[in-house]
Amino acid sequence: MFIGENLTNLRIMNGFSRKQLSDMLGVTEQAIWQYEHNYTAPKMNLINDLTSIFHVKSKYFYKLDALSRFTESGNIPTSNIAYRSQIIHSTSKTNSETKHMEFLDSLVNYLSTKVTYPTQMIIQLRDQVIDYLNATSDKRDVQIRKTADLARQELGLCLNTNSDLMFLIEKSGVFIFEKALGEDIGSYSTWTKRDCPFIMLGHLKRSAARRNFDMAHELGHLLLHYQVEFTNLNRKEHKAIENEANQFASAFLLPEKTFREDMKDIFHLTNPDAYLDLKKKWQTSMQVLGYRAADLGILEAKKHRNFYAALHRKGYLKQEPLDSELSVQLPQKIKSIINVLAVKGIIDIQQMIEIDWMVEIDFFYRLTGIEPNFFRQYMIKTQDFEFIQPK
Repeated sequence: MFIGENLTNLRIMNGFSRKQLSDMLGVTEQAIWQYEHNYTAPKMNLINDLTSIFHVKSKYFYKLDALSRFTESGNIPTSNIAYRSQIIHSTSKTNSETKHMEFLDSLVNYLSTKVTYPTQMIIQLRDQVIDYLNATSDKRDVQIRKTADLARQELGLCLNTNSDLMFLIEKSGVFIFEKALGEDIGSYSTWTKRDCPFIMLGHLKRSAARRNFDMAHELGHLLLHYQVEFTNLNRKEHKAIENEANQFASAFLLPEKTFREDMKDIFHLTNPDAYLDLKKKWQTSMQVLGYRAADLGILEAKKHRNFYAALHRKGYLKQEPLDSELSVQLPQKIKSIINVLAVKGIIDIQQMIEIDWMVEIDFFYRLTGIEPNFFRQYMIKTQDFEFIQPK
């Protein structure tokens, strides 16, 4: 029997309206509604079209999908996802990304039944931050700075580099994924109701500096804004929350004591090109370096305006020097877990994809951002002939 909810889940995750999907299939919008509500079932030719559109097996529409089997309803709270302000009030986009997170949560849960993770340090860090924020009388800017210092210390990040940033965030217990998000989002993050933290990074026009700031920005949300209902904030409140995450990111990426020492070697404070060596060292943008210098009072307001004007004049607000040269950090945690499980024979990747999930490899690429060849390497079956040695 056709399961309409499976179609609804796929459609929403892929960001299609019923009208858009009906146009793709050559049927009416009402027909899609009827399929999704189990009033009627699509014919086999339409099932074939759906399998091509969503990269799933035909049986996907006749058995319980991953959301029904590997996660619990409501584990991804839509109101608590930290989106950029441009899309916070876009219902279709937030629903699509929430559904994507639900599928990722299903994958993490699926793998969790086969492997035990160590104690999640990110939860301990979050609770430390919550205890501090609840007890302190410090001003908010001091709270943010102290939280950034604590996070850098607890994650084990060196005081003079950000080269291991993604690895250490993933190691702490955060699951990081990437997908094409577009310029209006950039990245987002959330805690599930079962205390699993996710960060989703965009990979359009990515650079090492931009990616590092996005990661630090989302880490700030995870630590400073736990349980904040973003969808209930007005634009002014949301802008304030975003500014706090930005303040956290700059303080986290550029620790004050070391950065102040670095700035002593910058003789032309308003010239962005003078910051090239610091950009290479910290893998942060010139814009963030200037922002941090201004925040610490190293660049007074007028000089910071001149610095920013120079960035604009040189075209650095669109693309900075070294953006195409610095190595971009890529998520590795889920790949490492899958690799360990596959190599040890705990899971069969072909069975996971084709039987347990009832999908194609491209579905997992769309879901996780992991290149298809990563999965294919575990699905290549070696064939051999049996020979009998003559006596």
